[in-house]
Amino acid sequence: MAAILEALRRQRGRSKGTLKGLRELTGQILADTHGPGTVALPPPSTFNRLARVLADPLEHPGRPARTTTAPVRPFTPTVALRPGELVQIDTTRLDVMAIGEDGKPVRPELTIALEVATRSVVAAVLREEGTKAVDAALLLAEMAVPHPVRPGWPEHLRLAHAAIPYDRLLALDARLQSAAARPVVVPETIVIDRGAIFVSTAFLAACETLGVSVQPAPPRSPAAKGSVERTFGSINTLFAQHVAGYTGPHVLARGEAVQDEARFTVAQLQELLDEWITACWQHRPHDGLRHPVMPKKALAPNEMWGALLGACGYVPLPLTGADYVELLPVRWHPVTGRGIRINHRTYDHALLNEHRGRPCLTGAGGKWEVHLNPHDVRQIYIRLPDGHLHEIPWIHRDHVHTPMSETTWRHIRTALKRRADREKHEAALAEAADQVLRRARPTTAAQPAPLKTTPGTHTAKAAAPQAAGDRPAVSRYEAEAEDSLDAMEARAQAEARDDAGADEPGAHPLPVTGALTLYDADQEAELW
Repeated sequence: MAAILEALRRQRGRSKGTLKGLRELTGQILADTHGPGTVALPPPSTFNRLARVLADPLEHPGRPARTTTAPVRPFTPTVALRPGELVQIDTTRLDVMAIGEDGKPVRPELTIALEVATRSVVAAVLREEGTKAVDAALLLAEMAVPHPVRPGWPEHLRLAHAAIPYDRLLALDARLQSAAARPVVVPETIVIDRGAIFVSTAFLAACETLGVSVQPAPPRSPAAKGSVERTFGSINTLFAQHVAGYTGPHVLARGEAVQDEARFTVAQLQELLDEWITACWQHRPHDGLRHPVMPKKALAPNEMWGALLGACGYVPLPLTGADYVELLPVRWHPVTGRGIRINHRTYDHALLNEHRGRPCLTGAGGKWEVHLNPHDVRQIYIRLPDGHLHEIPWIHRDHVHTPMSETTWRHIRTALKRRADREKHEAALAEAADQVLRRARPTTAAQPAPLKTTPGTHTAKAAAPQAAGDRPAVSRYEAEAEDSLDAMEARAQAEARDDAGADEPGAHPLPVTGALTLYDADQEAELW
């Protein structure tokens, strides 16, 4: 009970999770306090009753949102008998706040590919903002090649330790030696919704290149992709609620300062998600996976994949770097004397010398076929008359040492535009200040104004006749300056006489010079 109260205290102010997540946190607290295995957790039903009694009524974990009820539609389960027969793809917002490229908290988009026969997440991609067609196209290539083991992963996450005939597969595909414990499938049919990225030309062209059939889901039928929709909910409850910056499934479950809890960048969150899929999801028993020989036992996705491999086999798909380039989105641009211009960026290379200013005979409108990766705009790939794609670098690529996406480029351009507006505003302010000074500058008078004849050096200077070769007559501005100096001297003499008379009766007034000199503290102290 003390551990449950501590877990509730840690969750206070954060987004509400589930009772199962609270039970896992309680188990971690007991293991850290008393040692692993010292204090056993009660059964889930007993733990749930304790949590409901100890928790505040307004902070009950797993409390559902109050929504209107809708009529239940008939549900028909989707059946697939071999790996890759049916793959469902969808995109949604992950219930976690991450740190974007500009340092501000963002809620990334998650795109996954779920293999229906084994319920395996064969590919998952996180993007900071709107997922592009190239992400969906590269998702196809990601599921068809082995997933490499990332540096720092434990040894038991390798494919060699999975419940599959590893030695027989290694004889067919040597890439599996350094692969992670996740299935490798070449999809036959992909079920998509009618989203813009899935019906785009780039995605359909990638499916055609790999020989994949595309099956659009019927409109207003979410049950047509029920498996992938349910997987999103499992990812949020099993993974997202344990990550810093969890937002909760709805507004009523959201914490007080979710944006301040964001700790991971999108790339770091991608690393965590990949490791969680390999370590947890692929080894977690799934109630929907039942083998005909063992109908009472729920199998894990990796176990189901190993069981189906004996019936359908494994055919590797060797993809090279050139195949990935072929899957990139296609654009059509002319080759000018300066090279190729895309979004205010110039790409140039010596390979373009003989094609500058010439139309492409096989291109649309005489333009050349260009492939661009929006997540790394430092280079493009152009198809030359030899039929191959050649890399053309950005002329400033040497100054950018990390991949730069279109999002970063737009952010830079926006900042430059704001800076240009600021410079324009500053130029306008400078022009206005110049006009003010022009209006305030005195004009030269025809006759100088008469100077006052107060005693002092300035009076003598003003009364002296102007000799030949002297400077011309003073302007009104200079005359007023002379008058102001004389007035300052007169005030100084009067203040000195008043101060001397007030301090010591009969004292002689202090001598005051006619010209203004630098202030000398020692001399002034001796006079006083």
